[in-house]
Amino acid sequence: MNRLVIVLSFLLGAAPACAQDIEIAQSDWPWWRGPNRNGVADAKQTPPIAWSETENVLWKAPVRGKGHASPIVLGDHVYLATADHKTESQHVLCYDRYKGTLLWDTEVHRGGFEKGGNGKSTLASSTCACDGERVFVTFLHNKAIHASALSRDGKILWQTKVTDYILHQGFGSSPTVWKSLLLVAADNKGTGLLAGLKRETGEIVWKLERPKLPNYASPIVHHVNGRDQLFFTGCKLVTSLDPLTGKKLWEAEGSTEETVTSTVTDGKHIVISGGYPKKHVAVLKADGSGKTVWEIPTQVYVPSMLEHRGFLYAVQDGGVAICWKFDTGKEMWKARLNGQFTASPVLVGENIYAVSEKGRTSIFRVNNDAFNLVGENQLGEEAMASPAICGGRIYFRVAFGQKSERREMLYCVGAAK
Repeated sequence: MNRLVIVLSFLLGAAPACAQDIEIAQSDWPWWRGPNRNGVADAKQTPPIAWSETENVLWKAPVRGKGHASPIVLGDHVYLATADHKTESQHVLCYDRYKGTLLWDTEVHRGGFEKGGNGKSTLASSTCACDGERVFVTFLHNKAIHASALSRDGKILWQTKVTDYILHQGFGSSPTVWKSLLLVAADNKGTGLLAGLKRETGEIVWKLERPKLPNYASPIVHHVNGRDQLFFTGCKLVTSLDPLTGKKLWEAEGSTEETVTSTVTDGKHIVISGGYPKKHVAVLKADGSGKTVWEIPTQVYVPSMLEHRGFLYAVQDGGVAICWKFDTGKEMWKARLNGQFTASPVLVGENIYAVSEKGRTSIFRVNNDAFNLVGENQLGEEAMASPAICGGRIYFRVAFGQKSERREMLYCVGAAK
């Protein structure tokens, strides 16, 4: 397997420098939004554009419980967070990447389930992250957010209570692996914060108190304007931090109160969006000024967006695909898709894969001149989790049935050999 080796140099204050290699194959999808944290898959490994229950399904496997966490893929394994309401337990599951066999099922928490929140939320909506040695997951448990690290064979290595948490809509912020740290967000009405934890031990290295407001975004690190910046939106703020120290680089007003999307960049600007209390999409300079370049009153609340060659592509929750010019906000085209959308779209080569809440995937081209639908495919009856696309395969978490009859499945779709 051709591997891209990312060397992480861990520098914390005056601590001595040390290095540890994390091997991430070009065919891996190790954390939320993929290797580059932007929803873009390796263009060289093209997945199918047509499938069904009987066509191009390489394997399918049952998933216990319920969750909207996306699958992640690293090496020979697929990892998935889930919650079992029958036993009131939260788990990380590990499947064989090539056969779909369940290799292990580790109970991370038991009890402490909370009722309420948004009907689309679950007690397992946070996507795992893997650094090659450990699998990380965050859960809302016993009215607090806890981060846990598991070994690649399913043993719990450490658990850290990050903060107390007051449930509003739910909890769905995914952790981010960055050099020596695990970055965790837990905005809420009580003790919201951002924190950096040591990956090896779970010790909190830095934390930043946040406004006491509900918010659901995930921390995302991008290299913008010559430096690594941890971007976080919501609570009416757009915040940039040094990801290793938590030091605030710049901060600007302009975000909505509640956000979900993970920001993307063109290398100089970042895009933000929200849906409550106002609807907007905006592009800001990330040079320290936080100046708004353009803003439009349209809603892209839950599905994160994509940047490609100077254009911004979005799938609105209500099922409209849109292309804007990234630097000016000029609308190039928009088109109606089939259904409502919660999952974030993924770009592979010249195709965008967007999965509706009913399990229908629309595939369209990254063409800034006009909307060009490539195909539509149905799998399952419900799909809230974003797919992982890597190694020429698509990993879907879908569900069938309703209420007590509801059951989840993990599918691997790829070209049959």
